[in-house]
Amino acid sequence: MAGGMPDRNFLINVFQQVDRDRSGAIDDKELQLALSNGNWTAFNPDTIRLMIGMFDKKGTGTINFDEFGALWKYVTDWQQCFRSFDRDNSGNINKGELKTAITTFGYRFSDQFFDVLMRRFDRSGKGGIYFDDFIQCCIVLHTLTQSFSQLDQDRDGVITIAYEQFLHLVFSLRV
Repeated sequence: MAGGMPDRNFLINVFQQVDRDRSGAIDDKELQLALSNGNWTAFNPDTIRLMIGMFDKKGTGTINFDEFGALWKYVTDWQQCFRSFDRDNSGNINKGELKTAITTFGYRFSDQFFDVLMRRFDRSGKGGIYFDDFIQCCIVLHTLTQSFSQLDQDRDGVITIAYEQFLHLVFSLRV
């Protein structure tokens, strides 16, 4: 995922368009209206909240102009990534394309697990994951992998944890 930061004047213009209430900050509703899947479906609110959480350094639930610049670059990079794996240009990622993408990112999963990912992130139920859900899938995988890695001290891909420790791990994640 490459690409430099867009021109500051361009970003100021986009920020002002997205900041509909002129508060100087963008909330989840404003960001959802601004982002597009390219297929006339609303951007997944869970993905919006995840992304705001990633870039909201002050914990306000909104992003300011500087945070917006970083988020804009992040979304643009994901867009290029998504397009590169959407081999048939269908506007969504099918199971084969998902497998290629996730494997390219360094994960090694069984075919059955890709079925699980498809069931979880294919909101339309038509065998394809849209752009917003692809981002969410990748963020969730990354977050879960980081949490698992912290407990996998010997790096053998296996951890042993107590039930309460497992619950603590799950409930403390922002996914």
